[in-house]
Amino acid sequence: MFLTKSTTFIIGPIAELIGIIMNGIFVVLSKIGLPNVGLSIIFMTILIYMLMLPLTIRQQKFSKLQRKMQPELQKIQKKYQGRKDSASVAAQQEEMKQVYDKYGVSASGSCVQLLIQMPILFALYRVFYNVPAYLSSVKAAFYPLVDNLYQLDPGGTKILLAQDSDGKYIFSSVSAFVKGLTGNIEGGNIDAVKNSIVDILNKFQVADWTTLTEKAPSLNSDITTTTTKLLQYNNFLGLNIAESPSNIMKQGGIMIVVALIIPLLAAFTQWLNVKLMPQPESDPNDQAANTMKSMNIMMPAMSAVFCFSLPSGMGLYWIVGAIVRIVQQIFINKHIDKMNIDEMIEKNSEKAKAKAEKRKEKSISKGDYPAESSGKTRRTTANRDSRLVTKLTPAEEARIDEMNQSRKQKKYRKESLSYQADMVRRFNESGKESSDSKDN
Repeated sequence: MFLTKSTTFIIGPIAELIGIIMNGIFVVLSKIGLPNVGLSIIFMTILIYMLMLPLTIRQQKFSKLQRKMQPELQKIQKKYQGRKDSASVAAQQEEMKQVYDKYGVSASGSCVQLLIQMPILFALYRVFYNVPAYLSSVKAAFYPLVDNLYQLDPGGTKILLAQDSDGKYIFSSVSAFVKGLTGNIEGGNIDAVKNSIVDILNKFQVADWTTLTEKAPSLNSDITTTTTKLLQYNNFLGLNIAESPSNIMKQGGIMIVVALIIPLLAAFTQWLNVKLMPQPESDPNDQAANTMKSMNIMMPAMSAVFCFSLPSGMGLYWIVGAIVRIVQQIFINKHIDKMNIDEMIEKNSEKAKAKAEKRKEKSISKGDYPAESSGKTRRTTANRDSRLVTKLTPAEEARIDEMNQSRKQKKYRKESLSYQADMVRRFNESGKESSDSKDN
């Protein structure tokens, strides 16, 4: 489930690309004597946020323009407040659209930027949470332990899936992988079974490794080799980033304070990041604005809670990501503050008008709108009662007149269907002439 690379639409391919880049970073660090997952996470996070910098700048520009036009939008909303009829709703939408056009921005501009960024961030999370699936050196650290464990207990059904007297799994990380492991065993796919075993071992805490040594003493040498490599890869400033702060605190002593650093830093950096972001001016009575303010307070607190229970590597990612965004935000704010907002609005308005003209020309070329050089109008039988007219070019008008004259000159046998059809045509034309004379 986890070690097998993600096949989720969009996220899967992005995670694959991020995994390739991060694996390259890890290889480079290994060559200079620093094979460390924590450093790889830091460099990868910085690289991703630098690549997304143009999107971030566009989003911040949109936020500044939105603050500028917010009073106009609020004025329109108050004007149509309580009016739910279709005409009022349509008028309100049209007036708001004119404001957006005036400032040269799209109502969905901010959402588009987020939609582009979210799959990247989700894919990044997937890679960091399942490092062995994407970093070949980390996966190799679990061998030959996995091979020998499989030979000793195929699928780990006796050792890894062992339960205590209360029916609980003796290994803390097994419950999340039981379905995938048993499914792979039933499918007879040995490689998939071994991948599931790596998934389980990758989530092992210190106590789990001790228990595994007790349950499979013949694997003691392999367990020592694996844990030594993993500790080298996962040790970051004295913290094992594969373990959660909640488990690290169980070691007692100074580790209680060290373990709390990750969630507290995650909460603080998230809060600081939110404070630096430009906030739109809003009415104190605006429920949506008040909800957003509450979320800005709740999100840092939620970051602390999540980082306390998730592996410390995820907390490290959130902290580094927040720090990078803070640095970016400081420079973006200085850059945007130097910009002339009126010139920006004027340029955006001109771009919007140019795009509108192109859309209009494209529609005319496709025949969606009549050309101004079209000929006279003709009231057709189909739309006579609704008093609609159809624009015809001079060539089309002449062709229709020619066809009518040709039909009038023809004589039909009274018993034929053609004769009856001609009578219907004459009747319709007489109705048309009568309607035209009334209009005149």
